[in-house]
Amino acid sequence: MQLTGEQMTRISNLPAAEAIAEVCALFPGKVVFSSSLGQEDQVLTDIIFRNSLSVKVFTIDTGRLFPEVYDLIDRTEARYKNRIDVFFPNAPAVEQFVATRGINSFYESVDNRKACCHVRKVEPLGRALAGASVWITGLRAGQSDNRKNMPVQEWDEAKQLYKFNPLINWSLDEVLDYINRFNVPYNPLHNKGFISIGCAPCTRAIEPGEDARAGRWWWETSHKECGLHAATVK
Repeated sequence: MQLTGEQMTRISNLPAAEAIAEVCALFPGKVVFSSSLGQEDQVLTDIIFRNSLSVKVFTIDTGRLFPEVYDLIDRTEARYKNRIDVFFPNAPAVEQFVATRGINSFYESVDNRKACCHVRKVEPLGRALAGASVWITGLRAGQSDNRKNMPVQEWDEAKQLYKFNPLINWSLDEVLDYINRFNVPYNPLHNKGFISIGCAPCTRAIEPGEDARAGRWWWETSHKECGLHAATVK
């Protein structure tokens, strides 16, 4: 099914919960949400589970996450009495990467880092999205320059599905207000300056005034994306 321009405009102007419900009605059983367990993603998880929306929620365990992330998965499932599907990298591919490039080789070059991200994140994402028609994300325009012009909805040509970013126009303050209002579980590392949280070796707390994603791959001066959101879109 292809959405018309009128449908896309209408959905884009709805509040997040209503927009997701509309998408679920248009693509029954074909809507998935990828959560990194960040603040934005926890807001969407609350919206989906609290409103009993027909969305499969999943996350990717790269094998190098902070312990606090695993605790948050457990607390979130207990809070909403719903399961978060966990996808893992292909073990032989990880073993081959470590054997040929080294376990911490991502510090040595952008190419090594992107290769690590591909093995640990991009490949399992492809499996998680298999069969889906709509991929919901927690992206916000204010997170980075790479995301500031992203629309609410877009067609992902490479993955052949719609990418839906219901929080793209939310500010960080709106996200935090929602978390406080609905007592949404969140990662305690956020209170210690970790605004954007990825793999433990690749994430540090940010300093006052720094960009929200400055703590990701801090040894690099650019290329602040892992490849999950680098596809060709329309």
